[in-house]
Amino acid sequence: MTVNKRIDLLGRGKMSNESFINLSMLVVLIVAFALASICIPRYFSMDIVLNLLANNWYIVILGIGVTFLLITGNFDMSVGGIIAMSGALSAYFCQTQQEGFSELATGLGMDYGVSVVLALLGSLVIGAINAFFIAKLKVASIIVTLGTMSIARGVAEVLTQGAQRSAGLPDIYGVVGNWTLFGPIKIAVVIALVLVLLALFVEKKTTFGRRTYLIGANQQAARLSGIKVERHITLLYLLSSLLAGITGIILASESRAAISTRGEGFEFNALVVTLLGGTSINGGFGSVAGTVVGAFILGVIASAATSLLLRPEWQFILKGVVTFFAILAQRYALDKRNA
Repeated sequence: MTVNKRIDLLGRGKMSNESFINLSMLVVLIVAFALASICIPRYFSMDIVLNLLANNWYIVILGIGVTFLLITGNFDMSVGGIIAMSGALSAYFCQTQQEGFSELATGLGMDYGVSVVLALLGSLVIGAINAFFIAKLKVASIIVTLGTMSIARGVAEVLTQGAQRSAGLPDIYGVVGNWTLFGPIKIAVVIALVLVLLALFVEKKTTFGRRTYLIGANQQAARLSGIKVERHITLLYLLSSLLAGITGIILASESRAAISTRGEGFEFNALVVTLLGGTSINGGFGSVAGTVVGAFILGVIASAATSLLLRPEWQFILKGVVTFFAILAQRYALDKRNA
């Protein structure tokens, strides 16, 4: 066997950077959970694990869309606004028409299934606007999606008058968000798991996934190889907005109310867990599996901070500091590994 072949075989056997980051973040998650268990009495329990699942499914779903987009080098900061808007639309469309009641207590009286479809179509409109300005007109994604976030939240504010819609909703409105399977596990957790598995399949086993990475690594090369870059990015923005719309409908169902402030800060959390999971802010590198691990790291930090009775503003600072140092550590480890 020649030296060159040996080197080639050794290179193939070497763990990829993506796997290295995923494994590193998994170790961080285990260490964070262990530290929380040591510092907080009775933290290490099945109840905590179930709470982590129940409280973080939404950020996992959002993270799927944000991860695919960030791999191509694009942001989506509109997801929090879409969550509020889709919940408000689903409530408004199916609220009972009642004469003489306040505007917040009466809607269009449509079937709930139709209301959900229309609310998702509304979410896709925001995604289409994002795609048009970013993929077609080449406007910076951070600027466009911050703008559409404000538009979507503005729609929610108008529909809820800055408050909430909860009166006159049909009984079925609260079913999806509170439906449980396998004991205390809600259907939302199962939906998140199914979406993660589908996303992993698309990411690793399909041409669509490979094209996503190629666009992020070198958009011009991807275009020269025959990939329709603009169409691909359009599909990703539609996917991200659809996932945000689904999340908003489930959250509204869970509380049986459409609230104008729902989803505030979720766009930040979705970006944080994506970066924690090792997705490069410059594109071309990352994974959904890493994002899931990042979501649980953030969940452990949040639950531990709550157990320690830290005030919300200090919790926010703590999450920011941990995220900052985790991302720096990732970059440092990769640089040392590839040196």
